[in-house]
Amino acid sequence: QVQLVESGGGLVQAGGSLRLSCAASGYSFSNNAIGWYRQAPGKQRELVAAMNSGGSTNYADSVKGRFTISRDNAKNTVYLQMNSLKPEDTAVYYCHVNVVRGWGPKGDYWGQGTQVTVSS
Repeated sequence: QVQLVESGGGLVQAGGSLRLSCAASGYSFSNNAIGWYRQAPGKQRELVAAMNSGGSTNYADSVKGRFTISRDNAKNTVYLQMNSLKPEDTAVYYCHVNVVRGWGPKGDYWGQGTQVTVSS
């Protein structure tokens, strides 16, 4: 089955950096877009960054210039490099894929989430 396993969250001071990883399995990783979402307490889940199979990226305005999404198709892993972190970046970060191409069960999948806390 499709699995998405995030890692790399933690507590960091404002201005610091973290790199999140999401290891994917169970579907054709290189043929599908993948993205990162986040959800802060009391707020709706929002898209942070996404990358399609061709390498094109999309970022939320609030993270442009600070966050970078990348993928390693050989390792079936997507990364989110987060620099210049702000307290408002505090949230649970989720990896997401909507499998539409290639092998593997089609559908919408989420990881379990990883907590990022930025202290002021």
